[in-house]
Amino acid sequence: MDGRDKPGHDSLFREAASSRKKFVIVMGSSDEKTKLLRSLAIDRSASDATRAAPRRWHVRMVVGGGAAAVLVIAAVLLLQLLADRSTDRTAASQPPASTAQPASAPAADQRRLAGLAASGYVVARRKATVAAEITGKVVAVMVEEGMVVKEGQELALLDSVLAEKDLALAKSRVESAEAAVAVISADLDDAVRIVVRAKTLSQKNVMSEADLTKAEARAGVLSAQLRQYQAQFETARLDAQRNAAVLEKHHIRAPFDGVVVDKSAQPGEMISPLSAGGGFTRTGICTVVDMESIEIEVDVNEAFIGRVGAGGAVDAVLDAYPTWTIPAYVIAIVPTANREKATVRVRIGFRQKDPRILPDMAVKVTFLEDATAAKGRNETAAAN
Repeated sequence: MDGRDKPGHDSLFREAASSRKKFVIVMGSSDEKTKLLRSLAIDRSASDATRAAPRRWHVRMVVGGGAAAVLVIAAVLLLQLLADRSTDRTAASQPPASTAQPASAPAADQRRLAGLAASGYVVARRKATVAAEITGKVVAVMVEEGMVVKEGQELALLDSVLAEKDLALAKSRVESAEAAVAVISADLDDAVRIVVRAKTLSQKNVMSEADLTKAEARAGVLSAQLRQYQAQFETARLDAQRNAAVLEKHHIRAPFDGVVVDKSAQPGEMISPLSAGGGFTRTGICTVVDMESIEIEVDVNEAFIGRVGAGGAVDAVLDAYPTWTIPAYVIAIVPTANREKATVRVRIGFRQKDPRILPDMAVKVTFLEDATAAKGRNETAAAN
């Protein structure tokens, strides 16, 4: 039994020894395991250093960009300062405008701007809408807009058939009356000779007193008839003149030299000096403007009208030509004020006419004054 058991005991002993040996090996390799574990552990100090590097780079970029911006702004300010100093130096080196002018300036240069401006319009003092004095149908219109016409020039023609007939009839009456006057004149001359002869015969007692009285009566009757026919002749002549004038009114003529600015009627239309209720009758043929009579009318505030005087110099600028200054002068101050607008109307004339100046153009004017007048006005204001 002991012999069978011994081999088993030896095997158990060998297993136990081998187990101890493995345990010792495991226990003996703990340092290596520790080193291995440490090698596998994350080095937080290196990670923190790695993360800190981008932050430091970003901060460096921000600081560097800010410094660059500051340098750019400083450079711009420096350039601006240098430019301002250069401008001031140039202005200081230039002589004043007053010293550059000669001491004896022309009288026109002595004027200064009064500071009083006004606006208005170009108007024509002579402007007429040409119309007929009678009612009739327009046969022809001989003008167009923009045409220059002379005084007495025919502008239009009305239907004059009836007027021509009336004139012919009046002339016939004149001729009839004239013939009647001639007949009565001959009879009267004969009656006067008979009266003279009767008186001679009556003195010689050859003709009776009754025959003399009869001859004298006949001469008186013929004399009265002659005056009657002469009156009729004068009436017929005046009637003929009237009909001729009516016929002339069918020829519409220009009242003065000017330019046609508007054409109102056309051939075939009815025209009348009075407006018709139906609205189918014209009252005018065209509008003529005398371009030599154009001037400016402006409204000046009544508080400043004392600064304007007749004959004073004016600079006018048309809205159509803003770079063109037109010399003008004050014609007159209309002696009345507008109660609603508190203004006074002033008439201004052009020193020289120009075809570019047209009626109804808007214009702005500036009143000029002499330095002497300005000084006197200031002294008067100071005294008051």
